[in-house]
Amino acid sequence: MVNIAILGFGTVGSGVAEVLTRNGGLIDRRVDDLVRLKYILVRREFPGSPYQERFVRDFSVIENDPEVDVVVETMGGIDAALEYTTRALKAGKSVVTANKELVAAHGYELLRLAKEHGRGYLFEASVGGGIPILRPLTSCLAANELSQVTGILNGTTNYILTRMIQAGLTFGQALEEAQAKGYAERDPSADVDGHDACRKICILAALAFGRHVYPDQVETQGIRAVTLEDAGYAASQGYQIKLLGRAIRQPEGRVMAFVAPHLVPGGNPLSGVEDVFNAIAITGDAIGDAMFYGRGAGKLPTASAVVADIMDIAKDLRRDHRNSWEEGAPDLVVSPRELASPWYVRAGAREGELQAALGQLQPLSRAGAPAGETAAITAPMTQPQLEERLAGLEVRSRFRVLA
Repeated sequence: MVNIAILGFGTVGSGVAEVLTRNGGLIDRRVDDLVRLKYILVRREFPGSPYQERFVRDFSVIENDPEVDVVVETMGGIDAALEYTTRALKAGKSVVTANKELVAAHGYELLRLAKEHGRGYLFEASVGGGIPILRPLTSCLAANELSQVTGILNGTTNYILTRMIQAGLTFGQALEEAQAKGYAERDPSADVDGHDACRKICILAALAFGRHVYPDQVETQGIRAVTLEDAGYAASQGYQIKLLGRAIRQPEGRVMAFVAPHLVPGGNPLSGVEDVFNAIAITGDAIGDAMFYGRGAGKLPTASAVVADIMDIAKDLRRDHRNSWEEGAPDLVVSPRELASPWYVRAGAREGELQAALGQLQPLSRAGAPAGETAAITAPMTQPQLEERLAGLEVRSRFRVLA
């Protein structure tokens, strides 16, 4: 028998309990053992819950029970989650988590600790929710040298941007709608300011390129600066605005990683990813381009990925289940400022003035555009080159274009 303890009983924790219970017979058959939920660590009462007899409030009960094989951390945040994960691994228990914040900040040390104690630390659900992406990176694509990972990694921002283009809503209106539907938190800053996507691209970069990338090394820009005017100009020529996390292999083992809004041309598969869906595009030397698509969050999709990790461990508690990467370094991550790309620019200037500053342009138009405003896409250039050429002009928006 394989005994499971869940830490936390919020959206993800309750979803894991539900999947383990609902699909218990199927899980047992596929694991070829009995997988049973023994404990749920809670901080408050849940009157009427069918799991009442499994609730405990003291983590040491779980920590000191030799029958507990796998601890599922669904608490979120860092402090308590780091403490309990560390204690669980030291107590000889494998740990499964969906906690992207913890993995992005402390993944290397926790993977090392798991190795020292002969246990697994798995986190498939931390990046794509129900989208299988981390295991394919480390197994199905293991024969490839990966050169780039680009993803729509946050469903909330993708929903907001989709509604701005499709329904003509302002950023504020689209955010309010997302909050009303439960897609955005009351404090949406982790999503709309890009922090959630930043944590996910850190994890993807570490697995793809083999060294830990820390969130504070990744230049991050959210979507608050995207306006309805920008959405209109983009849509007029078949572009979509997407918040992308990108990680690009650099010479000598370095990594360029950043998060920023991009104009994505209609011919790129990422442009068709709408609403709360996520997608991750991978480029490898053998496979070429591949894309993983699906719901990046939600109670049951995320729980599905968590339970898959539980099953992977439960099939053989003694097998090496480790993900792995090496330690990071202060100079590992390089700035995207020197990445040459086309740019979308909207400025308070006539087309001739903008062309004189930037050279060859692809002009964009939209209904109701004010006189004296020009929007266009530039030839490829670096950010310093763009800034130098725009000096003295009234720049209202600028975003990279995904080439």
